[in-house]
Order: sequence, then structure tokens, then C-alpha cells
Amino acid sequence: MSGVRELAASFVAPGPSGVAVRDRLKHLTPGDEHVLRAVGAHQGTLASRDLKARCADGPNHSAESWAGRKRELTRESSSRIAGAITKASHDQWALARRCQVAHIRSLEAGIQTLRHRLSLPVGTKGTKHAAGGYRSRSEWFHKSRRLKALEHRHAAAVADWQAGRVRVVRGGKRLLNTRHHLAEAGLTEGEWRQRWEAERWFLAADGESGKRYGNETIRVTPQGQVSIKLPAPLTHLANTRHGRYTLTSTTVAFAHRGAEWADRIEGNRAVAYRIHYDTKRGRWHLTASWQRPTVQALPLEAALAKGVIGVDTNADHFAAYHLDKHGNPVGEPHRFPYDLTGTAPHRDAQLRHALTSLLHWAKQTGVSAIAIEDLDFGAEKTREKHGRRKRFRQLISGFPTGRLKARLVSMAAEQGLAVVAVDPAYTSMWGGQHWQKPLTTPHRRMSRHDAAGIAIGRRALGHPIRRRTTPPPHDRSDRVGHRTVQADRRALGREGTRPPATDHAPGDVPPSETRKRRPSAPKTVRDAPRTHQWVQDSLMHTG
Repeated sequence: MSGVRELAASFVAPGPSGVAVRDRLKHLTPGDEHVLRAVGAHQGTLASRDLKARCADGPNHSAESWAGRKRELTRESSSRIAGAITKASHDQWALARRCQVAHIRSLEAGIQTLRHRLSLPVGTKGTKHAAGGYRSRSEWFHKSRRLKALEHRHAAAVADWQAGRVRVVRGGKRLLNTRHHLAEAGLTEGEWRQRWEAERWFLAADGESGKRYGNETIRVTPQGQVSIKLPAPLTHLANTRHGRYTLTSTTVAFAHRGAEWADRIEGNRAVAYRIHYDTKRGRWHLTASWQRPTVQALPLEAALAKGVIGVDTNADHFAAYHLDKHGNPVGEPHRFPYDLTGTAPHRDAQLRHALTSLLHWAKQTGVSAIAIEDLDFGAEKTREKHGRRKRFRQLISGFPTGRLKARLVSMAAEQGLAVVAVDPAYTSMWGGQHWQKPLTTPHRRMSRHDAAGIAIGRRALGHPIRRRTTPPPHDRSDRVGHRTVQADRRALGREGTRPPATDHAPGDVPPSETRKRRPSAPKTVRDAPRTHQWVQDSLMHTG
């Protein structure tokens, strides 16, 4: 087929490399909250100062400058706290650089599209693979002005990249801009200030293997007692020895992975902790995280030996279909809905619930792998590419691609399932073309998304999406090769008769080739047959 791009090979996604669990710090006394706020504000100031120094170094950063920054922070905190702050600054700067590159690429894609459409005459219609010209001279004029604006932004972004200059806001740019729109956000200045300060606190500590309970700065005992190593200027707030403060009336108990966490701290293996304050609900939370040993990914052939679940990701649901190892659909299609509107916690809960239902059903079918598209809409939601299709741009922007892949891989690993990523090209189009109509029956309604799930599963299994190959070139026999592509030549029963795809064969004739009842007589009265019929004599034809 002409114009079809080369498809990438399917692969098994690597398993999760880390674990994070969270519990609430309940029944804190006013003294406990005072200490937590003081430590968070003090270390947050140090983190802001260190991030400023790291951004000033830019690409000229070296090990000597890193050691110098850590020594300065150690004087006002401790060596472990200084190490955690400098590491967080490095991660923040690296993330800003990656976002800067993504922004430059997005600008380049928009500029290329605008230049192409502006070069065409006004009113030129587009093709399937390229956009046409603009509809009017007025639209052409406004788009030419937008091109100049994008070129200016691109030049500024490239200059920042070459100079190693990044723009980072501790606390978040969105929350910073909310300060100018307090009425729309439903916040007072005091509430916004409290949230802003809480987001800029730094109450985190990296774990260290070999130390008591895996962390010297924030320590949690097997009984759930939490203590914090205070920085040097705040040691007067300590209530235990060695400059530590122990939360008096609260204990933590991780309901999820609690046994795994207990095994780590009793073996003095590294566990990182982070204390966070939820300003909306007025609650304190403790998050524990640790790294897991790298698990070798299951080979693709072994993962697909028992079949696969093909999953098509949509804006409001997962469309899944069970396929056997030969690529044949089994049973009925399944849909797992979710709602991605509302707050971020609500969206996250909806996604986790849908994935949990999907994984439980996959375990019931007995498969060992789930096939999903390797989606990435980073360069596909630009305003210049889709133009007036604002609803479509909002649709693909709402796809939880990054969070979905991370959550699915981690949750599937706990269920013993592998995740196979496939190329998403043409799955919806070819699935609807080859599978939607044949599988539709009076009792089964197939959507385009259900058919796309079959296409995804067949691509993961290494089969073509289409149901049959081209007939042999010589005649209608099978001397060139077997026509079906679903089964291997060593599979039993591959030469058997193919059952009809629908309830009845074409022409409403049952598979037994006998009608259930004779055709009824026509209700209309036709003219009597003619007695004379004109037949052309071939010998009389001279022209």
C-alpha cells in the first residue's frame, strides 16, 4: 500500500523500577505542626537558594561547583539534607531542559505547517496527507502574523537553550499565576499565601543503606514512630537526643505494601521519605519510596504464548478484546469506562479503577500479556496542524498517555502480566475495515474501538491485521500457500472448515445449505411472459 509508513517493532515494556506508598500523619499536636512548618520553611529557603545557584551555572556545572554548594548548605543544615537538596536541584534543572527541548520541537512543527499552508494559493484544498491553503485572504493575513510570532518565540527558546538558561518556579507556575486571579480561583490572599508557602517547603530525605531503618534524616521505626533530624539552626526544638524531634502522638502504618516496607527497614535498606501538607484539607501525609531490583523483561514470545488482550485507549474508556495465540478473537468485547474531567485526584482514581478492572479480567482469561498502543501526542496536538478542530485538540490532549503507561506497567507487574507496546499506526482504520463488520451480529454490537483492540492484539502477536492474505496468483487452489494467516502450519485443526463469521452465511442461507422454509410467492402481479423473444443471429452481424 502506497503512503504507509514503516511500522515499528513491538516490544515488552520494562517493569517498574520503584515503589511509593503513602499514609496520613494523624493526631498531630500543635507542637508537632509547629516543628514541621519550621523545618519545611527553613529547608525550603535553602532549596530555593541552591536551585538559583544551579540555574546560574547552566551547562558549565562541574563536580567542584556541586561540592562547593553542598558545603555551604551543610553549614545551615546537615550533610544528608544538603545532599538531598542539591540532588533535587539537579533533577529540577534537568527536567526544565527536557521541557525546553519539547517546546522548541513544538514550535518547529507549527512553523513548518504555517509555512507550507501560506505557500499555497488561497482556497487550495488539502489532501489526505497534507493540509491545503487557507480559506480567505483575511485568514492568510492573520496566520502570517502568527508565523512571525512563532519564529520570534523559537529564536528566543533556541537562544535560551544555547546559553543553558532555564526558567523554573518553585511552587509551580500555575499557582504563581493564580495570585493574579484570586476571585476566579475562589481563594483569598491569605489562603493563596498559605498554599504557596506549603508548596515551597522542603521536607524530604533520601534513603541510605546500612543506616538504622534505612534513613538517618527522617526515620520511621517498625512500630510506625516518626522522628526527624533537625537542621543546625533548629536543634533547640529537639525533644530527643542527638538533635532529633519525635512526633509525639502519631504513628504510621502503610496498608499497601506494608510487609515489603517493614522488611526493608528491618534489614536497614534504603527508604526515602517525603512529608507533604495538603492545604485544601489541612492534612499531613508521609510518602515512603524505594527502588526495586531491575527485573529482566519477559521475552516477547513467552509473553504471547497464551494469547493477548488487545486494548484500545480512548478519551473515556478502554476497549479490550481477548485474542488467542493464533490471533483469533475470543468471546465478546469488553469496555472499561472512566471519566477524566474534574480534579487531578478524581482523574487519577478513575484511571486506577479502570485499570484494576481490566487487569482482573485479563487474569480471568488466562493470558500473560496485555497489548497497548505506544501513544505519544507530543507533536500531534498543535494548533497549526489541526486548525479549527479545537474539540479534537482538547480530546487528544486529555489522553492520559504518560500516566497511563506508568500506572499500567506497575499495576500489571503486580498481577504477573507483561505489557506489550505496539505501533499505533492505522490500528483504528484497519481494524474497522477488516474486523468490525464481520464480527457484528444481532446480539453483538462492534464499535470501531473494539475492532481496533483486535488490530492491536494481532500486531502484538506478529500477525497481519487483515483477516486473509491475497489469494494465490495462479488459480484458486492452495498450491502457492495456505490463504489463512491466523494459524501456524503445525497447529491442529488448521485445515478444518471455517465457520461463518456471522449468524448466517451471505444471502441469508444457513451453513447447512438448506433453507428453513420455501420462498413465499410474490405479492405483486407481473405481466405475462412474452411469447416471442428476439434473438440476434451472429451470422447476420456484419459490423
